[in-house]
Amino acid sequence: MIRLKDILNEGVYDPGILKAVFLAGGPGSGKSYSVQQVFGIDNVMKGTSSSGLKVINSDTAFEHYLKKSGVDPKDLAKMTDRVFQYYTKGPRGARIKAKDKVKKLRRIYEQGRLGMIIDGTGHNYGKIQKNKKYLESLGYDTGMIFVNTSLSVALERNSKRERVLPDNVIEKYWTEVQKNLGKFQSLFGSNFYIIDNTEIGDFQKMHSNKISIINSFINKPIKNPIGKQWIDNELKLKKLG
Repeated sequence: MIRLKDILNEGVYDPGILKAVFLAGGPGSGKSYSVQQVFGIDNVMKGTSSSGLKVINSDTAFEHYLKKSGVDPKDLAKMTDRVFQYYTKGPRGARIKAKDKVKKLRRIYEQGRLGMIIDGTGHNYGKIQKNKKYLESLGYDTGMIFVNTSLSVALERNSKRERVLPDNVIEKYWTEVQKNLGKFQSLFGSNFYIIDNTEIGDFQKMHSNKISIINSFINKPIKNPIGKQWIDNELKLKKLG
């Protein structure tokens, strides 16, 4: 069990402190694999990167609540629209329960200003814009990795996933995410990174430059003045015991 005391004790000395990286890309784009390769995480569903960033991902909890309800995640694509909507959007469905659970964990990380990788599709621009503003008000430097693929590749990869989604859902998210690409680029500026994950090959070799640039952002000193002040205050408190 994660204790607030343990999180806060990491605090100011955590290597990824006050850095938040948003992930965008529809189902089947390969976000999980990409973030494993970029940040050196063995298991993106549970992981902490080598640079100390905590992964915020509700998929593990979602699958847990599905199974608890007697549903095999592989059967999502076979459901009728009404049943699918119940489990993914219903107020008592597995997805809502998973999001609530992860939201509580994220608040603990935020209290310690720990670095985070915030997984998501990026189909809702307004939500990410609001989220970015909130984190920056806490002192975070923010960035985004946009994992891109063609629609045909996303559909093919989805069919091979353990948790297969209906094709119409894949197409809907892919279209919405593509519409937001330019907006995200403007929102995050120089801290916006596109990884084209359409081609199969040696990821580290194909994207070595992007990997280097992204990790450089993580390792740079905090620029946000609110974050700088928070660090100064924490260091003073530690000196006082």
